[in-house]
Formats: sequence, C-alpha cells, structure tokens
Amino acid sequence: MDATPEQAVSENAEPRELDHYECRSCGYVYEPEKGDNRSNVPAGTLFSELPEGWRCPICGAPKRQFSNIGPAGSPSGFKENLGYGLGVNTLSPRQKNALIFGALALGFLFFMSLYGLR
Repeated sequence: MDATPEQAVSENAEPRELDHYECRSCGYVYEPEKGDNRSNVPAGTLFSELPEGWRCPICGAPKRQFSNIGPAGSPSGFKENLGYGLGVNTLSPRQKNALIFGALALGFLFFMSLYGLR
C-alpha cells in the first residue's frame, strides 16, 4: 500500500521542539506542549496561534509582554556565543545548576574537612 505524499512527509519529518515564551512581568512560561487550561487553549497550540485577546494566566499581561526563550532545556544565551568559554556555554540551565551547586557542595565539604586537621 503506497503512502500519500502528506503521510510520507509527516513520517520523515523530525519532531521539532516548540519555542517557549516567558512573561516579562511575572516569569510565567507558556509551554505549547501543555497549552493553557485556564483559557481553554488546547495542547500543541503555538504562541503565534494564540488569540490576540489572550493574556498571561498569572498576572494578566498582554501577549506582547512575552519574550521567546527557545525550546525547553536549550542552552541559554545567543547562539553565536555558544562556542566561546570553557564549554559551559553549551550546557542547559539544568546542567549549569548541577555544576554550580555541585562545586559549592564540594567546596563546603573541603572547608568542613579542615576541622579534622590537627
């Protein structure tokens, strides 16, 4: 059985990551994968497809108060700057947090081990 051209394109297409948008007023992040239950916006609705009257469900800010923060888990910062530094520019925010707080915990353990010296 032959597939129609539309089916062939959809089977070969990679699942693309949807950009998330953050409210600059309160920090709420609109995630297209989840939609917005309070405004009856179904999951999978792109931010650009939201109605003009849509507002932030937390603080009521208009759509123009949102900024694109990219896909979830993507490295923060400008794409052209990701190659600089010691390699930490390409880490996701979760990885950066683990690195920072892990180093702090290790430093604390070393500091506490000084009490064991006599």
